[in-house]
Amino acid sequence: MSTTRMNAGPAGEPAPLEVRIHRGAHEIGGNCVELRHGQDTLILDIGKPLTAAWDEVVPLPAAIGLDEHGTRPLGVVISHGHQDHWGLAPQLPTDIPVFIGEGAANILRAAQFWGSGVDLHEAGHLHDRVPFTLGPFTITPYLADHSAYDAFSLLVQAGGRSLFYTGDIRGHGRKAAAFERLLADPPSPVHAINMEGTSFRTADRDDGDVAMSESGNRTAAGPSLAADSDADATGLAPELASLTESEVEIQLAATLRATTGLVVVLASAQNIDRLVTVYRATLRADRDLVIDLYTADIAAATGRPSIPAVSDDWPRVHVYAPLRQRVRVKESGQFERVDRVKNRRLYPEQLRERASQLVLFGAYQSEIPNLIREGLLTDGAVVWSMWDGYLNEPSGQRLQKALKASNIQLIQHHTSGHATPTDLARLVQGLRPEVVIPIHTEAPGEYAATVGDIVQPHGDGTWWLV
Repeated sequence: MSTTRMNAGPAGEPAPLEVRIHRGAHEIGGNCVELRHGQDTLILDIGKPLTAAWDEVVPLPAAIGLDEHGTRPLGVVISHGHQDHWGLAPQLPTDIPVFIGEGAANILRAAQFWGSGVDLHEAGHLHDRVPFTLGPFTITPYLADHSAYDAFSLLVQAGGRSLFYTGDIRGHGRKAAAFERLLADPPSPVHAINMEGTSFRTADRDDGDVAMSESGNRTAAGPSLAADSDADATGLAPELASLTESEVEIQLAATLRATTGLVVVLASAQNIDRLVTVYRATLRADRDLVIDLYTADIAAATGRPSIPAVSDDWPRVHVYAPLRQRVRVKESGQFERVDRVKNRRLYPEQLRERASQLVLFGAYQSEIPNLIREGLLTDGAVVWSMWDGYLNEPSGQRLQKALKASNIQLIQHHTSGHATPTDLARLVQGLRPEVVIPIHTEAPGEYAATVGDIVQPHGDGTWWLV
């Protein structure tokens, strides 16, 4: 990739704000954007491609200063805690400071033991609408409604120009008010929006080519990132993608009321919005919530008293530890992970006795055969609350086969973590940019029909001026 500097203009004028996308101009996930002003650079997100395995080594992007050549970037700012936005961070030189939301960082640290996180050793934290400076760059985070907790969009200003990087965003989740506030009180001026377009589709897209392995990894001609990345980024039925989290709550509550036995909701532990949705639906149906050890750690890591967690403050939240997690704890010797939830822990005999009063939420897919053998799902149901493409993977096929053989219902209640085209159009109307540059999309050519002729696609590795 070229590092040739663009023309700076007449002497005395400020250096231009230059940008290039390293990954994401024509694909969903793996975001990485480099900004340059004079000799200084800044990186927004350092994601791993969704097609890469969890343990696969993917080279760092060819950004200035990430190797032994060139001046180090002033920092890497990570918009949120999905792996396709932070996954290459462990490979960064240790002298490059990393910035991320505090809640997101704590969740990733908590997830590390369970194989789905990392300690970023971050240099600082992002706070809603609180600007900070790195050299000539002023960065202002804007809290974003997304399926990842503590997600932010980023306004970057330098040389009298401003770029608004959406990261991943939506307007129909538990934090929809943040999206509406952004539209009502936007930054100004915004000269360019680097805008995600996950929801834009090409007519010949076949989402059946992407799936999920038993370990929670997606596959596309091979294993890839764990489910706690943009789990629904590659496609969702339109009737599901447009649902609000509140509508998912109401529909799930109806399913719970209509089911006489135990209900298991399979979902990403790091989707805190969905945890809240399921808890609220559980109360609507006059049931108690039961979570796994991993989900319990993630909920505690948010540090928010409003998030359902295993504590005396949440008497209707309990823990049931699946076999795989019990084995991990035993092999590691970290028995404190079980000890700290012992007062809220349930066992198979209690699940059987209270089946009609309980809902299991979290990483229970591998536990389903055990629950069936123990007779715990008699008159029960399993709810799929993730991208339905994962059901095409061998593990998803095995799940469906086991449930069908035992005459157990599989019901889907889900919605997307990404904005609809209608909300993306509202975002552009609210921020009034001069140009819109697509990212996190497989269909950059589809933007114009919704956004208008201000769309200017740029390929990966190409410098452009804000």
